[in-house]
Amino acid sequence: MSHSAFTGLSRAHLGVLIEELAAPWSAQREGRLHERRQGERRRAAGAGRRYELVFVDRVLVTLAYLRLDLTHAALAELFDVDRCTVTKAIGEIRPLPAARGCATPIGARLRTLADVFAYAQAEGVRLRWDGTEIQVRRPTAHQPGRRRFVSGKRRQNTHKCTVASDSEGRPLWVGAHRQGRMHDQTALKTEGIEDLLTQFPQVERSMDSGYWGLAGLAPQRIVVPPPKPGKGPTAEETATHERERRHQSSERICVEHAIAETKTWRVLKRYHGKREHLAQIIDAVASLASDLAARR
Repeated sequence: MSHSAFTGLSRAHLGVLIEELAAPWSAQREGRLHERRQGERRRAAGAGRRYELVFVDRVLVTLAYLRLDLTHAALAELFDVDRCTVTKAIGEIRPLPAARGCATPIGARLRTLADVFAYAQAEGVRLRWDGTEIQVRRPTAHQPGRRRFVSGKRRQNTHKCTVASDSEGRPLWVGAHRQGRMHDQTALKTEGIEDLLTQFPQVERSMDSGYWGLAGLAPQRIVVPPPKPGKGPTAEETATHERERRHQSSERICVEHAIAETKTWRVLKRYHGKREHLAQIIDAVASLASDLAARR
């Protein structure tokens, strides 16, 4: 199960990841036990019931779930344990890679939108932005807020997030999670991007036409597709517009590569689980995918 076909990672990378996650998992486990006991340990370390899945197996089963989107029952058969053991293991491990943030070539990890802007200004990186959608289960009928997941673009129930990348297509940040009905620009505003545009005026950004409103806040630093020419344009105006649009689109194509990098993990192609877990799963996959991209 440690093969890259199951985990999406090389064995060397997997070893580094396991070593990195061991300390926070142990601290998380001791915290749960301390809360359950409501005090200090009463028996010697190592006493009590043994885990059916040791820590390394818990990481492997979580990676196999994220990479291949296998059901918990199928994974339970592979590891010869009960299905609820797999569900519990995935629930314990999933928050750990999600909290790591996205890797960069210089070794820093970016966890917040402010981190991305600070990194871009320090390294002279031109950011590329775009939103992406993942189809999710339709909410129960006759429940309040049911239509909030309906995407006006895809006409499906979706979960949206925003991806930022550099010119090499490396994912630098994945966030602004929201239900499918919310517009991409509105989601970034709720993340405080307007304040960051003021704090980091030197950072350049390329966005699609859905962010024209933000471009008005910093027209010299935000590049968006040019507006269509007015009524009755000449052939020269039409050709100029098309040339500028294609040039701007070619600059943004690298963020599409970053989105595709995360969606090679099958769990993000179409999500069948509980919607409240999806944001954490996206963050975990983005963290792992950014590790691979940063090594290129």
